[in-house]
Amino acid sequence: MKRVIKVLLGGVALAGGALYLSADYIKLNLNRWISTPTEANRPVAWNQGPAQAPAGARPPNIVLIVADDLGYNDVTITGQGAGGMPTPNIDAIGREGVVFAQGYAGNATCAPSRAALMTGRYATRFGYEFTPTDVKLPGWFPTGIIRPDAMFARNIANFPSDWAVKTVFDEEAAKNLPPAGNKGVPAGEITIAEQLRGRGYHNIHLGKWHLGEAAGMRPEDQGFDESLGFIIGGQKYLPDDDPNVVNSKQDFDPIDRFLWANLPYSVQYNGGPRFAPDKYMTDYLTAQALSAIRANRNRPFFLYLAYNAPHTPLQALKSDYDALSAIKDPRRRVYAAMVRAVDRGVGQVMAELKQQGLDDNTLVIFTSDNGGAHYVGLPELNQPLRGWKATFYEGGTRVPYLMRWPARLPAGRRFASPVSHFDIFATAAAAAGAAPPPDRTVDGVDLAPFVAGEATGVPHRTLFWRSGGYRVVLHEGWKLHSLGQQRAVRLYNLATDPGERIDLAAQQPARVAELQAMLAAHDATQVAPAWPSLIRSPIPIDRPLGVKSSPNDAYIYWWN
Repeated sequence: MKRVIKVLLGGVALAGGALYLSADYIKLNLNRWISTPTEANRPVAWNQGPAQAPAGARPPNIVLIVADDLGYNDVTITGQGAGGMPTPNIDAIGREGVVFAQGYAGNATCAPSRAALMTGRYATRFGYEFTPTDVKLPGWFPTGIIRPDAMFARNIANFPSDWAVKTVFDEEAAKNLPPAGNKGVPAGEITIAEQLRGRGYHNIHLGKWHLGEAAGMRPEDQGFDESLGFIIGGQKYLPDDDPNVVNSKQDFDPIDRFLWANLPYSVQYNGGPRFAPDKYMTDYLTAQALSAIRANRNRPFFLYLAYNAPHTPLQALKSDYDALSAIKDPRRRVYAAMVRAVDRGVGQVMAELKQQGLDDNTLVIFTSDNGGAHYVGLPELNQPLRGWKATFYEGGTRVPYLMRWPARLPAGRRFASPVSHFDIFATAAAAAGAAPPPDRTVDGVDLAPFVAGEATGVPHRTLFWRSGGYRVVLHEGWKLHSLGQQRAVRLYNLATDPGERIDLAAQQPARVAELQAMLAAHDATQVAPAWPSLIRSPIPIDRPLGVKSSPNDAYIYWWN
């Protein structure tokens, strides 16, 4: 018991400055984890729709598939593929529909990105600026095991030496955190599911949530009729010692060690007891998606399939690993095998839609919550884009973004103008015939008229990102990074330099001033964070975690 608590407290921090596991989640669940083991697998009885489809036209089904930490380069219709491995099933969505060449995540880390996607708004409009984290201990924790103020010191000591001197921990902010579990999308926000419920849709969530744990914030409180998955992002794909799994452990990442020691392998149905899946997690979520499609074939449904792959811990199905023997590096091979499982799942979902006669009138959207992560230690992961998850460089925010709807959208389109995750809300709502909420600003727009050639202009001339003192604006091809911690700015022209290699700030002071004014005006329309940033950590832009640092490394500071 004492060892478990030490590991947990020593691990609730930053994975190489980028990955967080919610300590709120640990507070709310550790006692149950210790006292109540995961139950055995049980079948899920999905709510059955009508035996016959109602007569007449019906609105389209909507299937939203979101991968976790899948980079732009990991999919072969937008990049080279993970380890050079093709992704034919994911690619088919774009070939038979539209590829958004500049599709952007709402943020560069999991939770705020998903908040923007699910609400159609900048998450900074309602205070969801940082991934939830915490340092306070629950009252039932034994005392004398480890001092709370030593927790972050211990983790910082585990970072590479060049990080240890640069990471900033805000002691004052740590004293003023909201209660455990109260960090999430407020109940007053309107989600895609809530919009669609008003149009008679049956809404299903599968997989990762990461948008709040308290009552009012869970998927079943936010418009989903059924939810099977995990409220926070951390889950294993199979038990460590399962004969069908191949594990890749990153010893250079302290949080990776924490994940392996403590993550469960379990799911919940509508908030009930945790139970074990009966197969590799990605395949399990896919199988449940197929069952949910069959159960709802005769009524409009919204299926939100949120895979946790290829997020760490890196665990591949042995059959997928064995199929990729041409990839010699074991870590790269495990990662590619995880992407292979996602691609297989996408193909099975698409085949089931066709089998049920739903293929033509289903809007399918595929994307990722943010770019590839530096903490997996793969230098070429996001090339030719620069940066990673937890940076607003293109490698952290530009993601695979594909859309297919044969009844409405032309096939084979490549849409060049920037679009954002929050456009998914507006596009799905318009497809269902739902009017936008009249009492709030919705930042997303319906993309279908632009893809179909019915709308003129572009969806967005300007996009913004903010995480504490790190703020970025993209305006008509010009991208400004405002680095508050470093008191610096960097300016890039994406039209000629999509890799963000040439900083033009010193040569273009007037443009810098113009873009800074846009940032200030945008900030004035947003709200203060609902909870404070605790850590500002340097993220190297050009090297992954586990690669030796250089005095000339370029960094940004990520606030969380």
